[in-house]
Amino acid sequence: MSPDVRRRIDAMFARDKAAASVFVLVLWIVIGFVYFEISRIAGPTVSTVLLIAGGLVVLFNTASITAMIRHYNEEKDRIYGLDIEHLDVIAAVKRGAPAGVRVDEVNDVTGER
Repeated sequence: MSPDVRRRIDAMFARDKAAASVFVLVLWIVIGFVYFEISRIAGPTVSTVLLIAGGLVVLFNTASITAMIRHYNEEKDRIYGLDIEHLDVIAAVKRGAPAGVRVDEVNDVTGER
């Protein structure tokens, strides 16, 4: 794999990892905000149910996002490599390559190495 493709894969993975982390952080903030606002006006039973339900939501969602990031890290060459191939074909077509160009023809058509 070329250093340029490696760099692009690492950059795409870093962006996805950051976006997933921000999503989890925002989820925790929103669930916490909802809990504290509702618990001020609701009874103790509702607050307890909300605390348990909200806790389970953030626990399982955080675990699933963490597992997704680990999987992406293990398979990033395959996952992002395919994306990069398609992005390169789209870019080649926009630069004037024939619409039916295949991934393996991109370098031939654009002259890129």
